[in-house]
Amino acid sequence: MLKAVNEFIVWLDGFVWGLPLIILILATGIYLTVRLNLLQCRHLGKALKYMIRNEEEGHGEVTSFGALCTALSATIGTGNIVGVATAIAAGGPGALFWMEVAAFFGMATKYAEGLLAIRYRTIDDDGHVLGGPFYYIESGMGKRWTWLAKLFAFFGAGVGLLGIGTFTQVNGIASATTNFFDPKALHTISMFGRDYTLATVITCLLVTVCVALVVIGGIKRISSVSQVIVPFMAILYFAFAAIIIVTHLPQIPGAIVLIVKTAFTGTALAGGAMGSMVIAMQKGIARGIFSNEAGLGSAPIAAAAAQTKEPVRQGLVTMTGTFIDTIVICTMTGLSIVLAGSWNTGLVGVQITMDAFQKGLPFPPYIASFGLMLCLVFFAFTTILGWNYYGERCLEYLSGRNQTAVKVYRWLYILAVFIGPYMTVEAVWNIADIFNALMAIPNLIAIIALRNVIADETSKYFH
Repeated sequence: MLKAVNEFIVWLDGFVWGLPLIILILATGIYLTVRLNLLQCRHLGKALKYMIRNEEEGHGEVTSFGALCTALSATIGTGNIVGVATAIAAGGPGALFWMEVAAFFGMATKYAEGLLAIRYRTIDDDGHVLGGPFYYIESGMGKRWTWLAKLFAFFGAGVGLLGIGTFTQVNGIASATTNFFDPKALHTISMFGRDYTLATVITCLLVTVCVALVVIGGIKRISSVSQVIVPFMAILYFAFAAIIIVTHLPQIPGAIVLIVKTAFTGTALAGGAMGSMVIAMQKGIARGIFSNEAGLGSAPIAAAAAQTKEPVRQGLVTMTGTFIDTIVICTMTGLSIVLAGSWNTGLVGVQITMDAFQKGLPFPPYIASFGLMLCLVFFAFTTILGWNYYGERCLEYLSGRNQTAVKVYRWLYILAVFIGPYMTVEAVWNIADIFNALMAIPNLIAIIALRNVIADETSKYFH
């Protein structure tokens, strides 16, 4: 029975992440890039400046930087460490190239999402903000499209509860801590018909308690925690990856050639040239979207809470999330794995990146392992927090702002975090991919439908 379910999940994952969706995601980003005159290149400096300079005026629940950190807390997660590794292991080094391509055009998509979030958000009399794709679908496209907004909200709540937000993150945390503290599984306990290490069980309990303490406080507590942890964890991980790259400078040109070459020719591990190229493209784009979430419609839910009165300004700030997440962090992860040759060793998941850090860093292996474990725990923990907020806002819209339903969702979310470590790695990532795709479709339809609004707002602001 379980085998049949796993086979169905694998088939469905391949179906929803087939060429039609890949083309839709890339085409949307390419169109917006052309329509907005390479905005992600021309105004990146301005966007980075706005990122750290909050507006003095404007309505919202958190600062613009706080909204970005909340969004980054959801995007900078296991996708940056485990997702990149699994993509390169399945599709070869060329998957990193397609990840970068998707991220470049995804910056334009992310800009559009942030702009629309502020343009169509709602603010209650008590100052409570609610916005995101469900509102720019309903208000921008018209009431007759409410069904599409509800479809997005349903899939969004599902992504948080069963996909990006819970299972994949806590599974990655448990794998990392187990690989460090008990790699040979010497200390185990029997649960659910299988043996699990004590490290996994203890990690599961600690993460669940910490998540519960934060998410019960809502967006303001999530934002305040994210503003401390996100910059710290990003700088720490950047430093580790930078050491690997700097100490392997002579090998970098060869690694770049290998990445570009295999993006179009594939690798022997993946089969024929055309087939393996498609696999590299599929895995690279799917994992890239999983990591930076451009086109998914998640980031605008956080952007809508920003204290700002200018949609374009917040669009630029939102855009920097994809730049930091994929162009910077995922690139450094991918380069580290290729430089160390860890992608074709037969390892899986976090073990690939762990192997790259142990080989690449000029430290004893246990220090490299501890550093990566620490980064992954922080990355995944903040993603759990961010996606709880996204899922709750989706359910709030879906239930007509029924706070009882939101509280029930919150406790189900905590329960999902608790059981996450006991799910199989392959099933976890395939389920996450499926929900990502189903969530992206309504959002991309809305962005395409509101393309003239995006262009007009942008033109007015810069003129």
